[in-house]
Amino acid sequence: MPLNTQPDQFGKDDVEIENTDVVYNGYFKMVKYRFRHRLFAGGWSDVLDRELFERGHAVAMLPYDPVTDEVVLVEQIRIGAMVASDSPWQLEIVAGIIDKDETPDAVAIREAEEEAGLQVQSLHPMTSYLSSSGGCSERIHLYLGMVDASTAKGVHGLPDEGEDILVHVVDRSTAMEWVANGKIENAASIIALQWLTLNRDHLGVTSGK
Repeated sequence: MPLNTQPDQFGKDDVEIENTDVVYNGYFKMVKYRFRHRLFAGGWSDVLDRELFERGHAVAMLPYDPVTDEVVLVEQIRIGAMVASDSPWQLEIVAGIIDKDETPDAVAIREAEEEAGLQVQSLHPMTSYLSSSGGCSERIHLYLGMVDASTAKGVHGLPDEGEDILVHVVDRSTAMEWVANGKIENAASIIALQWLTLNRDHLGVTSGK
């Protein structure tokens, strides 16, 4: 019998969770799952043990000035980059974790103010995606935020959260060059800048440049 090669043939009912166990609960949480799942060729898998990193869900927003065709990026130290990249400091778009009872839109507006001193004039949803579904449950909601880039400057962040965030205003074309040459290397920023390049003409914006 030929295999069913269509996507989305399985769903949550095709997974059986035998047990979950919280193995770490600190700033983030780690949960160990024991489960089995249906196989594409038929039948069920063996019982699998997998650890899942639980860090909540997040919002990331690319601040964009449609008049000057500039984007606002922020630079800060990141522990993941400290271990896995040439530099511990990363160029990123503004982002933050969604607190309980908080909407993604509200997080985007709050983080623009906290991380870059920006007032968002309008929000445009881009997409949402799983940041690393092989071992993490985090979903990132991605937005484009229309701003006045001339108001973005200085060092921002919440000192009680150890934040030290430097603001950069750059031409969109320069930011895309930084994507191409690897200067920008985090997923949310790359996806957002590529989305803007692909969709800018459909947003009804007119650049003064």
